[in-house]
Amino acid sequence: MGRSLKKGPYINERLLKKIQALKPGDKSDIKTWDRASVITPEMVGFTIGVHNGKQHTPVYVVENMIGHRLGEFAPTKKFLGHGGKMAKDQATTAKK
Repeated sequence: MGRSLKKGPYINERLLKKIQALKPGDKSDIKTWDRASVITPEMVGFTIGVHNGKQHTPVYVVENMIGHRLGEFAPTKKFLGHGGKMAKDQATTAKK
């Protein structure tokens, strides 16, 4: 655990207030730039738009996500594949 047990998990209070103001089953996105905030049981069932540096990625929170951080579900890098001559040759033969 990266944070002291006596301090407890980091939860953004403004984000928590916005979630509590919504009705259960509301489909609207809550935009946030706070990727370090820990997912709590109050967030389950809501869609949170987590910023990945370019745009807000919608993250639908389910029970298995509790205890993880919001940033874990919004990747910041796009994987394009491994390069090299061999990979290029395989790609061209696969197209034929």
